[in-house]
Amino acid sequence: MIKKIEAKSILIGKTKKEEDYEGNDRPIFLSTFNKNDPHLNCQGPIERHDFKKGVHKIIIEGLKVDYLLAGHDIVINDLKELTLEKEKGHLIIRGKQ
Repeated sequence: MIKKIEAKSILIGKTKKEEDYEGNDRPIFLSTFNKNDPHLNCQGPIERHDFKKGVHKIIIEGLKVDYLLAGHDIVINDLKELTLEKEKGHLIIRGKQ
């Protein structure tokens, strides 16, 4: 699966896994925004992509990222191009800034 995303910035974070699930992967979300630093304003996301199961690693290629310690989230700003690819338990994020 390869998906092209249009956004100025994205926020990547973990969500709670179901109590009865014992796999090594974790549910994550990726929210898209039309402004940089979405964690600093109260504007909601343009779109949210949820990956409930099947991701145990996120690979970010060619992009400058910011890791937010308070929420353990990742922010990527100044996006010009972005693609998501899910392959064998990996979510691969590629793009241009």
